[in-house]
Amino acid sequence: MKKKITITLLLVVVFIILGIGIGSVFISPIKVIEIIAHKVFGTNLSDGISVSEVSIVWNIRTVRTLMAFVVGAALSASGSAMQSVLQNPLASSYTLGVSSGASVAASICIIGSFAFFGILTLPILGIIFGILTVFGVVAISTSFDKNISNITIVLIGMVMSLFLNAIMSVLSAIFSDKIQRIVLWQMGSFSGNQPIELIIVTVLSLIGIFLLCVKSRELDILSFGEEQAFSMGVDVKKSKWTILILAAALTGSAISFVGIIGFIDLIAPHVTRKIFGVGHSVLIPMSAILGGLFMVACDICSRVVANPIELPVGAITALIGAPFFMYVFFKKDK
Repeated sequence: MKKKITITLLLVVVFIILGIGIGSVFISPIKVIEIIAHKVFGTNLSDGISVSEVSIVWNIRTVRTLMAFVVGAALSASGSAMQSVLQNPLASSYTLGVSSGASVAASICIIGSFAFFGILTLPILGIIFGILTVFGVVAISTSFDKNISNITIVLIGMVMSLFLNAIMSVLSAIFSDKIQRIVLWQMGSFSGNQPIELIIVTVLSLIGIFLLCVKSRELDILSFGEEQAFSMGVDVKKSKWTILILAAALTGSAISFVGIIGFIDLIAPHVTRKIFGVGHSVLIPMSAILGGLFMVACDICSRVVANPIELPVGAITALIGAPFFMYVFFKKDK
């Protein structure tokens, strides 16, 4: 286990360095390490490193790459918790419509230019709308199917996503002068993020992931079934809703500054279970680390696949995630 964790952490470091170096102007890993060491520890720079390279690495790409890692970590931790608490391999914030709920909040902020809480307005509204969405999906699913089967919750989640997307389409049509900003946000991107946004998302994500890790024992017990959990003294209803609220809040805050990015929260938990097992004390933090790794890799792909054109990272994750979703769905159904 320690060997697997060590290899994973080394891969994270490698991909973050590559993510900072790759772009319209390629900067070698050695230069990236030198520039970061110079900024963090005050070491001297080599003569071959230009001022523009320092600016690109420190002011633009470091923030972008770290934001990709943090958002991927938050989404993956959220997805692993949702899949466990609902005992559904297809459950995630994206398939349950939580991301669409948060995007409605973002659209409202963009249209109204709201700033009730300053820069915290988007994450706060994203958290609120995300929680309301998961409440709606689970409540409707339960009314149709007490066991919340795979098909029921996926269908309700898709219907909710379509409904919320329809609301966004209506808002875009009515407020056509804001449509470009709304569409760009919906596609998902890590370009243009500011350091303060990275700090806010990182703090909220660390809090959310930590709280989910605290619930790891309850998640382990719930994975055996509600009856077994109840017999072991777990308040099943309270635990399930607490974990779902935490997971939805984590997603809402994570995508508030970057837009809709789906399927990472579906893929990473499955891969993590295959590598590290199903114990949630390891599953949740390692899902976060692998999810961050995958997101950085997808962000790199978005820059190099159609260079010099940059593709939306949400499109890259969807191209990978949609076939994976079908594989999991039909495999479980069979």
